[in-house]
Amino acid sequence: MTDDRAPRPTPTDATPEQLTELGAGRLPGMLGITVTAIGEGRIEAEMAVTPAVLAPNGYLHAASVVALADTACGLGCRLSLPEGTSGFTTLEQKTSYLGTARSGHVRTVATLAHGGRRTQVWDAEVFDEDGLRIALFRCTQLML
Repeated sequence: MTDDRAPRPTPTDATPEQLTELGAGRLPGMLGITVTAIGEGRIEAEMAVTPAVLAPNGYLHAASVVALADTACGLGCRLSLPEGTSGFTTLEQKTSYLGTARSGHVRTVATLAHGGRRTQVWDAEVFDEDGLRIALFRCTQLML
């Protein structure tokens, strides 16, 4: 078995399929996170609600919600890096939970709220299969 800890480069003209593939063998891939759409300062992704992403109480695990939203925001940040930067690191993140899911799919829409030279702020909303908003997520990224 090989040790695949090296960073994976993001193609500048990436497709949703290529961004999904970046997560293969890593947490996003293990959770089944799929990128469904890319736009200027916007990423959409989804994840099936399977037993693997549930908490022991049978509801969607809070960390699964964060993983979905943070993956979308992080991929969006990678696509929006200012010229002269080599990457980013997370400074802060917050999640407010408004509901949950026990089956179906959950999806997120991540949007760039602030795209500065030193920091980016990304917001994401997470929705259940019926389109009900179940979480609000915000993260601040430091450009490297």
